[in-house]
Amino acid sequence: MRLTGVLLVTALTLLLAVNGCPPSDRAAVLAFKAALNEPYLGIFNSWSGSDCCTNWYGVSCDPETKRVADIVLRGESEDPIFEKAGRSGYMTGSISPSLCQLDRLTTLVVADWKDISGDIPPCLASLPHLRILDLIGNKLSGEIPADIGKLSRLTVLNLADNQISGSIPASIVNLKSLMHLDLSNNKLCGEIPSDIGKLSMMSRALLSRNQLTGPIPGSLANIYRLADLDLSMNQITGSIPGQLGSMPVLSTLNLDSNRLSGEIPTSLLSNSGINILNLSRNSLEGNVPDVFGPKTYFTLLDLSYNNLRGPIPKSLSCAKYIGHLDLSNNHLCGAIPVGSPFDHLEASSFANNDCLCGTPLRTC
Repeated sequence: MRLTGVLLVTALTLLLAVNGCPPSDRAAVLAFKAALNEPYLGIFNSWSGSDCCTNWYGVSCDPETKRVADIVLRGESEDPIFEKAGRSGYMTGSISPSLCQLDRLTTLVVADWKDISGDIPPCLASLPHLRILDLIGNKLSGEIPADIGKLSRLTVLNLADNQISGSIPASIVNLKSLMHLDLSNNKLCGEIPSDIGKLSMMSRALLSRNQLTGPIPGSLANIYRLADLDLSMNQITGSIPGQLGSMPVLSTLNLDSNRLSGEIPTSLLSNSGINILNLSRNSLEGNVPDVFGPKTYFTLLDLSYNNLRGPIPKSLSCAKYIGHLDLSNNHLCGAIPVGSPFDHLEASSFANNDCLCGTPLRTC
């Protein structure tokens, strides 16, 4: 009996190998196509015939099982189809829940088609093998599926540049494999989950241009691999957690255009690994910490539009490199230090302070 079972499985495998993808996968992919309208490039013209694993644009299958594994459709691409048409992609319609029947799907990219609307099907959170979910650059609305945290293998979640509303689901902290999170330029509100630090594999967290409120979670400092954190252009309040300055890999920190208060943590300016730091357009107070040194290397340091007082730190002259420096629109006072980096900066870097003087402003 066991031998009969083995032979049956072998026969089915051979049958699939001959006939291509299973009819159920083909039907699911065609239902996905039916919910979309792509009027200019004809990328769906190749989606014909019985085998969706062969020469269907953007569709690829597992070579052994012949199950659909990847759907990759990018509206911004260097593919010859786009170059020949001389235009970027454009699609209307919605993302069909039929995709949820593709239970061997590992990659779903439907990116930069500009006008695909509707909700993200909640059942996508039940796809057990999904590793990449990239829906950037459409007009998707509704909320992020509440059960998104079930996608235990997900490494990339990119929902940027849509019209997604609601809060960040609490379950998102269960995405233990997540490396890249981009939810920027949506309509998300509420607070960042306080235990977001559980995302221990994450290297990029981009949440800018939303309507997020509440504090910056201190648990972010627990994410050892985090290199790029962007919380800019939200309504985040409270002080900046000093622990962020002790993160070993962090190189880019954008917190500009929020409602942050308190003083600038000394650790942020003394961390030689951070080379892009934008704290502008907040309500930060106190002096600029005088903690710069020969390891200081900032390609951008923007502290403009705050309530900073006191002198410009003399130790800035000791920095290894300061590219763009903006201290304008504060309440700074005193002589601008001489030498590098001050000798290559414009007056606009120091404008609208209380009583700064010296080159490139008026003489003291």
